[in-house]
Amino acid sequence: MSTATSDERSSVDQEYRWTLNFGPQHPATHTTLRLILEIEGEKVVHATPDIGYLHSGFEKIGEHLNYNQYVTVTDRMNYISPLANNIAWHHAVETLLEIETPKRCQYIRVILAELARISDHLLCNGACALDTGAFTAFLYAFNQREVLYSIFETLCGARFTTSYTRVGGLMYDATPKFIEQVRQFVKGFPKVHGEVSRLLNRNRIFVERTKGIGILTKDEAISRSATGPIARASGVTRDLRKDEPYLAYKDFDFNVICSSDGDCFHRYLVRMDEMTESLKIVEQALENLPAGPVNVDMGERTVLPDKSRVYNTIEGLIAHFEVVMTNRGFRTPKDECYAAIEAPNGELGFYLVGDGSEVAYRARCRPPSYIHFALFPEMIKGHLVSDIVAVLGSLNIIAAELDR
Repeated sequence: MSTATSDERSSVDQEYRWTLNFGPQHPATHTTLRLILEIEGEKVVHATPDIGYLHSGFEKIGEHLNYNQYVTVTDRMNYISPLANNIAWHHAVETLLEIETPKRCQYIRVILAELARISDHLLCNGACALDTGAFTAFLYAFNQREVLYSIFETLCGARFTTSYTRVGGLMYDATPKFIEQVRQFVKGFPKVHGEVSRLLNRNRIFVERTKGIGILTKDEAISRSATGPIARASGVTRDLRKDEPYLAYKDFDFNVICSSDGDCFHRYLVRMDEMTESLKIVEQALENLPAGPVNVDMGERTVLPDKSRVYNTIEGLIAHFEVVMTNRGFRTPKDECYAAIEAPNGELGFYLVGDGSEVAYRARCRPPSYIHFALFPEMIKGHLVSDIVAVLGSLNIIAAELDR
């Protein structure tokens, strides 16, 4: 009996491999992602991610808009939690300009960052449940997102594209109505959180489609630069809010949620528990919210003046004109910096190079989705085609963050 050589076996294997395009039309890819799969029967042998079709040039736009104008572009990056993007951008700008914002501003930004985290996790877990057949949990999650949108609308007039932060402060101070709405949300959300947990934690179909699927080991998570809930679900105990504190996170008591299994189910569990911790932070920030201004009082005209001053005083109008219409507002150093925050999906950082003008000479972004999408080929290898939606859903890839 003759034995086939390795080359012959390889050629036979290739005959039974098929190339399959998964997305962008598939609902789980949200019309913006594409995966080129090599499959043998139902088993995925290899996957090549396509980073998408948006091509908006977000980084290059950052070199043409000034430090305040660019916040409108950050809304369009991770459009699921735009407030976190706003905060990350101006955190980097203020690091470059060596500006320390007032304590009240820091507390309000913390509240908004944690509400954005809850909003993002609700969508991620709700959509992942929907993709794997658990429709009811999706409705519970989106109902709470609508509540959060109403809160954001009260604060800045926009539900989705918030553009709320400014260099050295905020667009508006928090109003009593906003604070009351947040208090009501903190009071009512635990009940909904419990409902979602009961719907999914022991749902046989959801558990079987996520448990043991898409395992990412701790070593792989570290070597491939995973951050956020994806890394923490694999045992990487890193959270910038604790390890490299920014804003006022030192003032709050909360836990870093971790697991060690590193599969889709435990990424879901980490996000669920993180929402509870975010709620604790919001409650502490509300009860200890400092009085005072939300914008720094800069001797040089770097911060946009309050609108009431612009409309009612000549000094405010001139200050606004100089910051917005001329290059006499910003005095940026000819220096560079990298600053990051713990965004809902992981480390969201901006690298900025200043040249003395009101526009960045270079602006580069380190979005978590761009890093995490590169994990997908290894995580899906050997799994079935039906497992793709579970792994994608657990990674929470936001296509606009893939844009270069």
